[in-house]
Amino acid sequence: IVQMGDHEFRFEDEPDPGEYFLEMARLELRETPAIREAALRELKEKVANTEGLVWSLDDDTLFLSFLRSCKFYVDSAYEKVISAFRFREKNAKYFADLNPMKERNVFENNLFTVLPYRDNNGRRTIIVEVGKKWNTKTVSLLEIVRGIVIVIEAAQLEPKTQIAGVNIILDLDGLTISHVWQFSPSFAKFLLEFIQENLPLRIKSVHVVKQPYIFNMLFAIFKPFILEKLRERIFFHGNDMSSLTEHIEPKFLPTQYGGILEFQTIHGLAIHELICRFQDQIDEVNRRGFLSKKKSDKKK
Repeated sequence: IVQMGDHEFRFEDEPDPGEYFLEMARLELRETPAIREAALRELKEKVANTEGLVWSLDDDTLFLSFLRSCKFYVDSAYEKVISAFRFREKNAKYFADLNPMKERNVFENNLFTVLPYRDNNGRRTIIVEVGKKWNTKTVSLLEIVRGIVIVIEAAQLEPKTQIAGVNIILDLDGLTISHVWQFSPSFAKFLLEFIQENLPLRIKSVHVVKQPYIFNMLFAIFKPFILEKLRERIFFHGNDMSSLTEHIEPKFLPTQYGGILEFQTIHGLAIHELICRFQDQIDEVNRRGFLSKKKSDKKK
């Protein structure tokens, strides 16, 4: 638990998510105790028999994140495992040696906020502010991506979040041409490949708010790479927060987003402190993956 002003944020990594979430998992993900047990056993067996893939079979949590994101279709989950680790290998600068302690800068600048309460559907809500809060001279795009990956990896450790998924609020208030220049088509392709094909987490909605006219330039870079499933989950609100509250109830939203929650998005260091407590689990994530040729040769 960490304090965020008058609110407490509680990290929920208990293996048993409780009846409400188990029922949601049954209805939406085909999850029952029997299916879960059989799927875990089969996925672990496939991973154990995959040459060069290093992954401890002791912890079910990370296996379940892949299975739940694929509705317990084992072959699909296994394909996502292979794809995700190959993707990380190919884009190592964003994923290698993730250490929350070393990524403090992006949290210190309060570019990310995880709201302290789940929404009306049990989802976590992550706010990313990459407009006026983002000074491109002090925080690089690489730091932002590595910070997002750390937040997502922490979210993956919560069974409730694996089941219910996450909302993302993208606050673009104060977006300028200097921000837009940070993005390229190759980066857009990378980011959307990660989110759409290699992320074992359910992105249930993306809400773009307070976007200025210049956002059209930025969206044009990303649009060719957005697949239909994600396209249907992206909503553009501008400054009309009443349309945002049609998706997320006001009691779960800060006042600046049309809600009634008295909460300022200034608690990046509290989130950082909390995630740092789970360094061991993040180290375990870092240990997973395909052995590089050099490491493989050394083992021989």
